[in-house]
Amino acid sequence: MTMTAPIVSFRLPSELNSFVGRRHEIAEVKRLLSEARLVTLVGVGGVGKTRLALRAGYDLRRSFHDGVWLVELAALESPELLLQTVTESLEIQDRSVRPSIEVLIDHLHDKHLLLILDNCEHLLEHCARMAETLMRTVPGLRILATSRQSLGVVGEQTMPVPTLPMPDSNGSRPSTESLKQFDAIRLFAERAQAVLPGFEVTEANQEAVARICHRLDGIPLAIELAAVRLRAISVEQLLTRLDDRFRLLTMGARTAMPRQQTLRALIDWSYGLCTDQERLLWARLSVFSGGLDLEAAEQVCSGDGILPDEVVDLVVGLVGKSVLAREEHETTVRYRLLETIRQYGRERLRESGEEAELKARHRDWCHDLVSRAQREWFGPHQVAWFMRLHTEHGNLRTALDYCLTTPGEAERGLAIATALRFYWIAAASLREGRTWLDRLLSAGAEPTPARAGALCLNARLAVLQSDFAPAAEMLDECHGLSTKLGDAGILAGAAYVSGLAALIQRDFTGAVTFLGAAVEGHREAGEDMGMVNALMYLATAHSLLGHFDQAEAQYKECLAVCEAREDHWFRSYTLWVYGIELWRQGDTAGAVEMEREAIRLKRPFDDRLGIALCIEALAWMAADGTAERAAVLFGASQESWRSFGAPLLSYLSGYHDASEARARERLGGRAFETGFRKGTELTSAEAIAYSMCETVQVAEPAREAASPLTRRELEIAQLVAQGMTNKAIASTLVIAQRTAEGHVEHILNKLGFNSRAQIAAWVGEQGQPLPGRSP
Repeated sequence: MTMTAPIVSFRLPSELNSFVGRRHEIAEVKRLLSEARLVTLVGVGGVGKTRLALRAGYDLRRSFHDGVWLVELAALESPELLLQTVTESLEIQDRSVRPSIEVLIDHLHDKHLLLILDNCEHLLEHCARMAETLMRTVPGLRILATSRQSLGVVGEQTMPVPTLPMPDSNGSRPSTESLKQFDAIRLFAERAQAVLPGFEVTEANQEAVARICHRLDGIPLAIELAAVRLRAISVEQLLTRLDDRFRLLTMGARTAMPRQQTLRALIDWSYGLCTDQERLLWARLSVFSGGLDLEAAEQVCSGDGILPDEVVDLVVGLVGKSVLAREEHETTVRYRLLETIRQYGRERLRESGEEAELKARHRDWCHDLVSRAQREWFGPHQVAWFMRLHTEHGNLRTALDYCLTTPGEAERGLAIATALRFYWIAAASLREGRTWLDRLLSAGAEPTPARAGALCLNARLAVLQSDFAPAAEMLDECHGLSTKLGDAGILAGAAYVSGLAALIQRDFTGAVTFLGAAVEGHREAGEDMGMVNALMYLATAHSLLGHFDQAEAQYKECLAVCEAREDHWFRSYTLWVYGIELWRQGDTAGAVEMEREAIRLKRPFDDRLGIALCIEALAWMAADGTAERAAVLFGASQESWRSFGAPLLSYLSGYHDASEARARERLGGRAFETGFRKGTELTSAEAIAYSMCETVQVAEPAREAASPLTRRELEIAQLVAQGMTNKAIASTLVIAQRTAEGHVEHILNKLGFNSRAQIAAWVGEQGQPLPGRSP
């Protein structure tokens, strides 16, 4: 086996159009990040803070071994979900009940990454507290924030983002070619070319173009909104209308900053150029958070002045006027309002008196969406529904927040949150699901079926986090309420949760009793999904009690029902536990194939918990065959469990301990630890590929163990071998020069060398690429 460089992770969106200018600013961001661990880009709305942060992050992606990650906060309205949003953005599937900040720190503590926090201004205090805590506890973390004001954290470096450079309006008239070198002029020209192919800045129009950019104070968003008008009018007409608009503006609020006045006036003007129906749709669309598709716009925004079949033409018009951004999503198209434009639309909606009605319509649309998803989850469209709900997560949060903050809406909120039960689990959003359910249950105590169902789900999520005491209290209330209401379906659900709790706590006899009742209750109610879910774990409890024939029959029944319904989720979990049963009976080859098929089914959901369980099982199965492979798989499994913030399910821990002991004995302690360490260093994609026996290369244990240098020192040694100075190394890795000097000194001491040339020669002798660098 040979070592290859790991793929650098970066979770940044693709740029939808060209990035113009900002060379000085990008260089300054890099410089500041090499000296400070928190850098905040500040400036007015529309000045380009987000685009600058994303471009700087992309340029720096190879400097951070664990990647560059974006956390988008513009659409987040509940400060309580800040940490949840960060953990989701970092792809941490937190299944514990520990404080989110502790899980976050645990995940990041040995990482070297850049975290971009975008649009912090409306969550300033919470972002500041989080950033300060992370900076204090995670030494390898850098944070790049964007905000309209600084976070106010000790050690923070603030960088004001200026408007784009423009020619001096009072100076001598520059040539056309020299004018084109100014970023504001270049941006206007490029965006104008997008709507008017062949547009050029010429001798004839250069003065008008320069004056337009001055009128807009070089604000990128304002320039982009203005340039799109050239689809219908000339540069000179555009300038005239801007002049008129801004003269009128001086009659408005004089206390606002001039640049804010300018941006507001530009959006006012864009609003004024829309038809009455386009303005109405713009305002109504502002109730959506995180985007929408055409069907959503038709359902929520039509009526009272807009017919459903008129919506598509109005959307086309708003896209053409750059009010709506068009985004490709797999097989469909979605639309998004830039946050500044969305907030403007919300103000207009409030002024119209329609805000309450549109929020209620949006809530109804969300309720209808999750109700359909719940009905169709157990079937062929399961993956599509999971992806749809994931895409609409921002809208679902907005609807739930509406139900919490609007009197009389808690019952509907409980219905929405409960309908999302399998989404909360599949999306690894147990903590968020419990947060919404806790708050909604506290908002009212009416003895309704909605409350009983919410209590059952909340207890289930708590059990999945091994938080058994509150789960038991909720189950008691749920059981009493469901018995009073005569709701057999919820009683069966409560029995399932009790059985799952017993199984996790190793009470296998109790698990059989409760899960058996759940299976029969769901059968009688004709609920195949609930029946399969309970039957799968009933079979597991029988297996753990040694009832092999019973367990196998029940596993086969589960698979038969899942295959008939074309289900992926429950089939994958059944294959996982059935594979373990086959392995225990001696059919290791069949068991391995089941685990790999389970992984294939789990991949579309990005079900990292389920995949980690399968990788763990494959490690047990390898322990009696290829012990070295088992060691790598055990390492990969441990790294996954650490990212969940929770240990391996307790009822499986006996298999883990026994299998690991066998692998250690067969391989030897030192070789096992080397293979184990390699497993912990695999990315999730590499771990999956390795477990599936797909093409993946991991380090040769003996060679890796022989290196006296740490991963970071190996990385710096290669840069030394490339002839870089300490200053250049510091710039490349975004660290202080003193830190780079210290690393080089450590390398010299460890290798017993006294010159950089000796380090270069040693690197050449290794005959392999080093971690974190391209070959």
